Amino acid sequence: MARYTGPLTKKSRRLGVDLVGGDAAFEKRPYPPGMHGRGRVKESEYRNQLIEKQKARYTYGVLEKQFRKYYELASRRPGKTGTNLLQILECRLDNVVYRAGFARTRRQARQLVTHGHFVVNGVKTDIPSFQVSKHDIIDVRPKSLETTPFIVAREVHDKDLVPGWLDTSPERGRILVHQPPVREQIVVPIQEQLIVEYYSKI
Repeated sequence: MARYTGPLTKKSRRLGVDLVGGDAAFEKRPYPPGMHGRGRVKESEYRNQLIEKQKARYTYGVLEKQFRKYYELASRRPGKTGTNLLQILECRLDNVVYRAGFARTRRQARQLVTHGHFVVNGVKTDIPSFQVSKHDIIDVRPKSLETTPFIVAREVHDKDLVPGWLDTSPERGRILVHQPPVREQIVVPIQEQLIVEYYSKI
């Protein structure tokens, strides 16, 4: 399964946003990498649109080909294309595991999913890009509940950080999906309209 495996801190510094979450290296040097990282950058409309697209891609760990498919799917749905795109990204299984507080980062969430630790509506699901839907029930497999990642997740779980479109039961290892998220519940530093403008030109 293709995914970006390079250094995320370097991407964070290039795009000006913490893609990891709590990245101390980015906080220490929040400017672009390289000899001329602190130099002046020539702004342009295209550059700003490209940066927003790249922010979204690396935030959710999606390669360009799949991201383009998500955009095309979002454009065919009723409503705002940008909001639809963010909803599709948020409803990825790995992102839901992360949002529910069962993993520290999306990368860890992706690994937990690919290792087969989750079942969706009673069916083992190891595809990170699996799209969850309204009323889906996601459970940690019973054998996995007592493994280190889930023990740690229970100890540090903060229910206040779980978005309103999800309900969690850390002790049972269960996530309930109430509905797809509305835009106000998607807290990512991304201006989705710039992404729409980017793809409308190519």
